[in-house]
Amino acid sequence: MAEPSAATQSPSISSSSSGADAAGAVAGGGGSPGTCPGLGGKSCASSCAVHDLIFWRDVKKTGLVFGTTLIMLLSLAAFSVISVASYLILALLSVTISFRVYKSVIQAVQKSEEGHPFKAYLDVDIALSSEAFHNYVNAAMVHVNKALKLVIRLFLVEDLVDSLKLAVFMWLMTYVGAVFNGITLLILAELLVFSVPIVYEKYKTQIDHYVGIARDQTKAVVAKIQAKLPGIAKKKAE
Repeated sequence: MAEPSAATQSPSISSSSSGADAAGAVAGGGGSPGTCPGLGGKSCASSCAVHDLIFWRDVKKTGLVFGTTLIMLLSLAAFSVISVASYLILALLSVTISFRVYKSVIQAVQKSEEGHPFKAYLDVDIALSSEAFHNYVNAAMVHVNKALKLVIRLFLVEDLVDSLKLAVFMWLMTYVGAVFNGITLLILAELLVFSVPIVYEKYKTQIDHYVGIARDQTKAVVAKIQAKLPGIAKKKAE
């Protein structure tokens, strides 16, 4: 009599276990809608934040960042770095000192003891731990080492075509530098960063089509150049 009972219970047990496996698969593989499944914790959060910023997911937040950085760059284009930094610090001090004096007067009139108006912020622990510092340094060193390897590979002509590409690019940049200065290029870069992604998202199909045509033509030209260079042709034959 015990066997039928176990048999009748087994479908429910297996169904519940399969349901738990499915839930675990959804929790582990699918993730929540707001997460980036292909990235780790901190890198996922930072990458998603940058993605949402440049794609104008939060218009107020993106507008604030875009407007602030644009004003900063325009100020640097018109004034020196020292002047811009001094005016920013003076503006910030004017706001904080005025608010501090205002709250002190209000407390004196009302005879209240609310204390320092910025006490909550003064008590915040902003000390950088040694572990966090080492993590940031290690992450930076990875990029520095990659950049050093790339520089050595290009300047010591490990690949002739890549070195020639760099030479042509630098030659074109001499003409760009004659027309624009560094601040102007930064302003143009910011305008492109906050406009190109949203335009690409809207017209993705058409842009991908023309980019594919340009990429195919570029590959054909590079292949012809490589075929005419004896050293590269010999290396490919080997």
